[in-house]
Amino acid sequence: MGVHIDIAGLRPEMITVAISPLAELGMALHALSEPEHHPGLKGWVTGVTARLDPHLADRMCEADFLWRTTFSDLFLPFAGVPGGAVPPGETLAEELDLIDKLSDEEFVDAALEFTCPLTYGTPGPSLLVDAALRHRALELAAARGPHQARFTERLLNDPPRIRTWLRQFLQDCDAAFYADTWSRLRHQLAADARHKTELLRRKGLSEALAAVSPAVTLDGAAGRITVDKFCAGPGTSADSGLLLVPTSLGWPHLMVLQRHGWQPVLHYPANSPELVAPPSVEQLALRMAALSHPVRMQLCRSLARSAFTTSELAQAHGMTAPEISRHVSTLKKAGLITTRRRGRYVYHQLDVRVVARLSGDFLEGILR
Repeated sequence: MGVHIDIAGLRPEMITVAISPLAELGMALHALSEPEHHPGLKGWVTGVTARLDPHLADRMCEADFLWRTTFSDLFLPFAGVPGGAVPPGETLAEELDLIDKLSDEEFVDAALEFTCPLTYGTPGPSLLVDAALRHRALELAAARGPHQARFTERLLNDPPRIRTWLRQFLQDCDAAFYADTWSRLRHQLAADARHKTELLRRKGLSEALAAVSPAVTLDGAAGRITVDKFCAGPGTSADSGLLLVPTSLGWPHLMVLQRHGWQPVLHYPANSPELVAPPSVEQLALRMAALSHPVRMQLCRSLARSAFTTSELAQAHGMTAPEISRHVSTLKKAGLITTRRRGRYVYHQLDVRVVARLSGDFLEGILR
């Protein structure tokens, strides 16, 4: 399980780290639309929301599907500019200019990628030229409510008009709240980018990726990067290079841009409060499955209070020792119980700290 980036044959100098004011604005809009995803930003969200102009707030709702579910690839336009790898702009205005370099087909497909998912990661016809895909996109938009239905219809009928609308909206957000936010965040992000660049230069890609997140690993022999997620993406090739972009507002989201024909981008939270060694999604799924059985839930109730031998558990729960052993083995394999020997007896006990972290691990895993 996870998302893969093929880097076989990729030269080291083609892996770069850079900050993006437009990508961070996308995360700011996402945090404002989904504050429950980002409890650590509660103060910032409350402050921005309190002073937000009502007209701008209404416009934010008009197209929030571009950043509510996650944020659209439109906020990473440098990855899709024709002609190869293009670095992010140094200013928001420069990056808005990069959006203008995308074709209408790319602009529309990127805008609807999450909420009207028809094709992603593989080549296919454009929504602007394929009548069947257009009809399906409008159906999916209507199912998500009148705001998205109206916006999607306008987008498909007149992409240049929506380009103008989006640019003006983002400029207004910059004037209303984002310029101040970016002035505070860009120094931190730039420092993180310099640190990761230095790791790349001095210690190599494996060390740099380990510093990005424990959920990102490198298989050097296979020439592949794996991002541990509760999904299996189609995979992507980094023929044109790989770009790492830090975000200060993004935790717990760890995202991979893998659109066909675009440069892969790993968008990662800088200075994230992740555990030193968070469980993989495979371990997390194992733990959730282990706890889902009613007998094992009853065993956990006992093991949370004290340590017990297999025989004691069998007697207390009216089961045979082999039956108890199978359930205990499942809990132990999932990392939920500890075992210690005292003389000729083996005692089992629930690892309460692991169970207490489970909800946080699960939330981080599904939002990653």
